[in-house]
Amino acid sequence: MKKIKGLHIPHCKNTAQLVPETMPIPPEVRLSMSMHGGAPAKPVVAVGDQVKVGQLIAEADGKVSSPVHASVSGKVKSIDEFDPITGEKGEKSASIVITADGEQTIFEGLSPPVVTNTSEFLAAVRDSGVVGLGGAGYPTAPKLTLREGTNLDYILINGAECEPYITSDTRTMVDDAEYVFEGSMLLKKYLGPKKVIICIEDNKPEAIEKLKALTVDSDGLEVCPLPSRYPQGERKVLVYNVTNRIVPEGGRLTDVGCIVVNCTTVAVFARYIKTGMPLTHRSITVDGSAVKSPKNVIAPIGTPIRALFEFCGGISEDAKKIIMGGPMMGSAVPSLDMPTVKVTGSVMAFTAKDAKAFEPTPCIKCGRCIQNCPINLMPSHIEDAYELKNVDLLNKYKVNMCVECGCCAYVCPARRPLSHVMVLSKNMQWEARQK
Repeated sequence: MKKIKGLHIPHCKNTAQLVPETMPIPPEVRLSMSMHGGAPAKPVVAVGDQVKVGQLIAEADGKVSSPVHASVSGKVKSIDEFDPITGEKGEKSASIVITADGEQTIFEGLSPPVVTNTSEFLAAVRDSGVVGLGGAGYPTAPKLTLREGTNLDYILINGAECEPYITSDTRTMVDDAEYVFEGSMLLKKYLGPKKVIICIEDNKPEAIEKLKALTVDSDGLEVCPLPSRYPQGERKVLVYNVTNRIVPEGGRLTDVGCIVVNCTTVAVFARYIKTGMPLTHRSITVDGSAVKSPKNVIAPIGTPIRALFEFCGGISEDAKKIIMGGPMMGSAVPSLDMPTVKVTGSVMAFTAKDAKAFEPTPCIKCGRCIQNCPINLMPSHIEDAYELKNVDLLNKYKVNMCVECGCCAYVCPARRPLSHVMVLSKNMQWEARQK
């Protein structure tokens, strides 16, 4: 089978063998109502209320939304505005701040949901609060709700985790392999695909071995080892590399009979259906050249990233850049007081040397960006079209197909900010459509 192009980049999986450690409960957590795609969650608690771990504090507000549950026990300190991107108050998203009492008392109303059919299964997935934990953040229940007449051939469980440094999904597949397996079986039972495939890069042999042992006698469920090649875990790339199907421009994965679900997402709803405990905590990889003691950390959602770094021995004095996510597709954050959200699978700190920004020089027309684009786009041509503000050319070069993986910028010898230009080009294209 022909494989889509991509890069062999340093893995830097320093924490792959480190079992996640549970950190002390922070003094307070801030839970954003917009930790997912779609409509923000709607608070159902008031300032001064006592809450317990797992208690519903915000309900899903609309078909594409996700509920939020208390990650610590304590008192609701405030409900205010807080931008999960910039960290500045008075911006886009409401958030609930809980002052922790340190007791971590479990909400007594928790119980496993009754799941006997597809409708009850989808309701349970929704009530668990789970979203795309690989970084996309799209609520999982509407993703799994198929349109009438959809022909579902494959559900791909995404365990590629191809970004450097990040190992939180790897630890899920190793430490919670049973939940990954059980969640995969639930998907097969209630969505009825022809096949469920757990996709894992071959640099994760322990995860492959564990899940192969669990699936050996399971009809229609298998483990597929994949070459370690970035961006193997990008959903369109994964679909092509495993099924040889191409998602059309502007199309959905279901248009080619596929759904992709992150492995940790699967483990979360499987645990909820078995125990009744919704998404309140998650494993986070804390790493980077400025981190003194890299670890995988189990932390309550809403924990300030400052507390994560303190649990890992702190960061060095020459720390220059803090990133949520991976170094290829993550976002720089402005403050150590930023809270983690549901999709925070990693937090990284890099020294000034490793975070050095290079000055771009003129394009030398070497073609490396074109040779290495996993979607076969022409980034240098798209950059020219963007600078000319020529939307017709952006459409011609299909910038909307870009998956924003950063391969083009990574290989560019002229240090052109190509991945940034891809995003700006999409924005220009969108604005033109609105006009």
